[in-house]
Amino acid sequence: MRRLKIRTCGFKEIDVAMASRKSSHPNRDRVDKYSVLLPTYNERENLPLIVWLLVKYFGESGYNYEVIVIDDGSPDGTLEVAEQLQKIYGEDKILLRPRAKKLGLGTAYIHGMRHATGNFIIIMDADLSHHPKFIPEFIAKQKEANYDLVSGTRYRGNGGVYGWDLRRKLISRGANYLTQVLLRPGATDLTGSFRLYKKKVLESLVEHCVSKGYVFQMEMIVRARQLNYTVGEVPISFVDRVYGESKLGGNEIVSFVKGLLTLFATT
Repeated sequence: MRRLKIRTCGFKEIDVAMASRKSSHPNRDRVDKYSVLLPTYNERENLPLIVWLLVKYFGESGYNYEVIVIDDGSPDGTLEVAEQLQKIYGEDKILLRPRAKKLGLGTAYIHGMRHATGNFIIIMDADLSHHPKFIPEFIAKQKEANYDLVSGTRYRGNGGVYGWDLRRKLISRGANYLTQVLLRPGATDLTGSFRLYKKKVLESLVEHCVSKGYVFQMEMIVRARQLNYTVGEVPISFVDRVYGESKLGGNEIVSFVKGLLTLFATT
């Protein structure tokens, strides 16, 4: 087993073991391929860990996959770390599709989708808030009823949030409650960003969505309801980021409220 040592901005070395590519499910259907989109901005510390976990769980489950890193000009050297990871895991598994500057989360997903070769697309955060261990559950849920999309939910079953202070929890709960009351989306967690889509469905939804940033996630579910796409849910544990600072600030909250009112008026 080869190991990867990456020096972080704090002059530490992260020693990441290279997960085996050998599948424990040699007879797994190889027709389906899962493209994981990882938008990054200043995620130098987190990227080696999330990529290692993705390789580990896809390797154990035997599904065909690729990881597409969309870095928006991170000044902390995230792209350089991604390049090292690509050398370790291979260009067939780690694809780099950087952009020159920070252009927003929604456009990052669109950019990554255009380069995806899988027939399914998984979107998730790169800051370890979303654990890849849930991905096999997403895939199993999708196959259960051939759902058009599967969304991770913090507000159903044994799902939950860990590491947030009371303020963040109240903001999240309040935002989710407002969306449920105003939009009646038929899903329990609109503001989450851990999802699996059929690629054709995601392409269709993107054509109908007008939002950018964090509101993009919410609109995707609302448009899915409008277009009669089927939505499955998997309870997940959301854990606050391990390294770095949260990108949720006052501007994002104002944008969310504006986006919510716009969706309420137009859907």
